[in-house]
Amino acid sequence: MVQFIVGQRGKGKTKQLIDRANKAVTEAKGTVDFLDRSSQHMYELNNKVRLINVNEFQLESEDEFVGFISGIISQDHDLEYLILDSFLKLASLEGKPIGDCVRKLDALSEKYKINIISSLSMDKEDVPLELRDHIAIAL
Repeated sequence: MVQFIVGQRGKGKTKQLIDRANKAVTEAKGTVDFLDRSSQHMYELNNKVRLINVNEFQLESEDEFVGFISGIISQDHDLEYLILDSFLKLASLEGKPIGDCVRKLDALSEKYKINIISSLSMDKEDVPLELRDHIAIAL
């Protein structure tokens, strides 16, 4: 299942994600990947966490993003945690409906038994009703 840490910009979502990634790498039997739009947080992450700078791959649509995620999963059969910072920007969904993309990621998460945790820059009240059960933390 996809889980979200929600809140407006500057509320500490990235710090929560980094803490979760560092904790997950000590508990997980598989691997932990952290997707971000830069390498800025490289030194805050445990060196066993794989940091992927998504901006290096010119993703321009939701479908390209889901395909990219599928490619990551296909290349790492031990993947246990996939942590996404700035979901709306990574998936090119700013100002667009997010439900379809979340359902696709949910399906991948269930099929391959991967925990997907992502930050979502919006207030809890702005998250579509059908996706509110995905909220793990509201800041």
